[in-house]
Amino acid sequence: MNATQEMRRKTRRFMIIAIGVAVVAFVVIAWGGINKNLVYYWTPTDLVANGDKAYGATIRLGGMVTGGSIKNHAGVSGVEFDVHDGAKAVHVKSNGVPPQMFRENIGVVVEGTMVKGGYFQCNRLMVSHSNEYRAPKSGHPIDKQELEKLMKSTDGLESK
Repeated sequence: MNATQEMRRKTRRFMIIAIGVAVVAFVVIAWGGINKNLVYYWTPTDLVANGDKAYGATIRLGGMVTGGSIKNHAGVSGVEFDVHDGAKAVHVKSNGVPPQMFRENIGVVVEGTMVKGGYFQCNRLMVSHSNEYRAPKSGHPIDKQELEKLMKSTDGLESK
């Protein structure tokens, strides 16, 4: 056996081992729970349509906050509300303090999971808003109704 044949045999052996290692690594990654790291982006209609697949999966649920559905927890942080997409609505419970811009009829994305209790448990609440700031007009008077709305939106917040 000459040196050229020996070199080819070593190269072939190396290639087979390298491909084998790559295949084993791929199988381990695929079999090892890559689905646990996936985050689905669904609307309420998608969430309802997927049924049992929604339980336990990490989901970003996008939609609008239903008017009249916001319930603040007195004395503790947290809020409950409904998210809808025009066709379906999902009840959401969040233990965190909602962003200042959170209100009825605003677009939201909530991250969490559907639980067997029939509601969506939210770990992260994000609001969708325009980045355009409009300063109030000079001498803009605030009427009583606007002032009451402002005061209600700050209920439960403590100054530090």
